[in-house]
Amino acid sequence: MTWLNYHHLLYFWTVAREGSLTSGSVKLHLTPQTVSSQLRTLEESLGEVLFDRSHRRLTLTDMGQLVYGYADEIFTLGLELTETLQGRPSGRPLRLAIGVADVLPKLLAYRLIEPALRMDDEVRIECSEDTSERLLARLAVNELDVVLSDAPVPLGVSVRAFNHLLGECGVTFMAAAPLAQAYRSGFPQSLDGAPVLLPTEGTALRRSLDQWFDNLGILPAAVGEFDDSALLKVFGQAGLGVFAVPSIVADDARRQYKVRTVGRTDEVVERWYAISVERRVQHPAVAAICDAARASLFE
Repeated sequence: MTWLNYHHLLYFWTVAREGSLTSGSVKLHLTPQTVSSQLRTLEESLGEVLFDRSHRRLTLTDMGQLVYGYADEIFTLGLELTETLQGRPSGRPLRLAIGVADVLPKLLAYRLIEPALRMDDEVRIECSEDTSERLLARLAVNELDVVLSDAPVPLGVSVRAFNHLLGECGVTFMAAAPLAQAYRSGFPQSLDGAPVLLPTEGTALRRSLDQWFDNLGILPAAVGEFDDSALLKVFGQAGLGVFAVPSIVADDARRQYKVRTVGRTDEVVERWYAISVERRVQHPAVAAICDAARASLFE
């Protein structure tokens, strides 16, 4: 087995982060000549060129980018381990960078994240909303600690990540009071021809709804399709159609949007995942999110 020299890897990681041999040497408290020699030794041991030295500023080659990604994960985890063993400096909040898939209902996102803010340690969250694909790309390079999504990592996506199922629930159909009263009787067959507001095609919920409608032999009238769940609910609040929400946040939606229940079903199941680069969650705030979701939110 060929053993990797982690000292050489640390020199490479530091120089790559600092952007120059001189700055990296200052950070390492070594001479540029020493660091340069160690970097070449690392390249020889790997059999790959990691830096493009044809310009005044060092730039990473494609292989250098790959090695840097692994090195960044290794040394970031090492720093976290040291801080965990020694105790975090007082007054320094625990950083939690969360990616929230844009298909995730905002009410549910809050319910999932909120336990992290109730930890004994102070937590500072950095919350980003985007498509699952872009969030997973950021997760892969350690820009995010976790991605919250309605679907696991898709097959074929070249991201080394692990799915942690948080829970599942059925859906509740809701609408402004006049529509709710009109379509509540005879639910779910009453939805045949009813105006509905739907998530966009390709989302997990849309696929489940389409399959459920097809199984029932009904065809609602799609008034609109939305990739923003909050905007969909605003249109529902205005009385433009019936819409579905996870049953777990139905009470919250009723209060916030002043809507009423049309009916519920457990035949349409929504599942929610925390996606991380760790097989076993180590980040305390991510662990708090997962534990609370499983123990109480989806109990």
